Amino acid sequence: MKFKFFLYVSGLLFFISCGGGKTVIGSEKANHSLSTKDIIKTHNSALPEFNTIAARMHVLYKNGDDMQSLTVSMRMEKDQKIWIKASLIGITLAKLYITPESVSFYETISNTYFDGDFSLLSNWLGIEIDFQKAQSILLGQTIFDLDLKYKSEVITNKYRLQPKQQPQNFIHSLLINPDNFKIDYETLSQPSDNRTFTINYGSYNKLKGGFYPSEIKITATQKEEETKIEVKYKKIDYNVSIRFPFNIPNGYKEIELD
Repeated sequence: MKFKFFLYVSGLLFFISCGGGKTVIGSEKANHSLSTKDIIKTHNSALPEFNTIAARMHVLYKNGDDMQSLTVSMRMEKDQKIWIKASLIGITLAKLYITPESVSFYETISNTYFDGDFSLLSNWLGIEIDFQKAQSILLGQTIFDLDLKYKSEVITNKYRLQPKQQPQNFIHSLLINPDNFKIDYETLSQPSDNRTFTINYGSYNKLKGGFYPSEIKITATQKEEETKIEVKYKKIDYNVSIRFPFNIPNGYKEIELD
């Protein structure tokens, strides 16, 4: 599952190319008197506006002594479709196609495929995930519905939000930038399973329709195994006419989840 996990996460880290974007350097001071309700409301309203996106990026993956460098193409129709293709020297290694109802995937190395619900993605990431959560990661938004069950404080000039009471064996924490109210850092952990999932978005670019991440780093650990992913963005096009070609090749073996 290592390559499949890498493919999915890299697909969730596609934004942004340098072209036309203005990098926003943190300059605003966090307002200590701003209520949790207003922080959440402003973060929710920071969701960018667009119809479609087509992007290409270079992804570096490291797991122990294993290091891979891949080109990943990404296409997205907001709230409808996410399409990802991973390739190496022009050869397609895998494709992933996500809609609000289903997840389809195939890998050419092992000649395997999956065609079903979101259990595959949840299995890869170790958390329950759906289409909206996947899209939120792409856009620098939190993957959880924030409400007044959360508390806030200012720390290192960021708004830190945490549940007032963490669910059993599940700890969630995030930092929000005062400049644009986008996610700076988000972490999920399951202590009893020795599992963590952390996303660091770095600076943001201001482009048409809103703010988008300019760099993303992800670290996923499970027991003593650690995976790190870094992304470099090559190109992105907005509101263009795109297709989502996806056909599982004949003769492939279906993936059986544990």
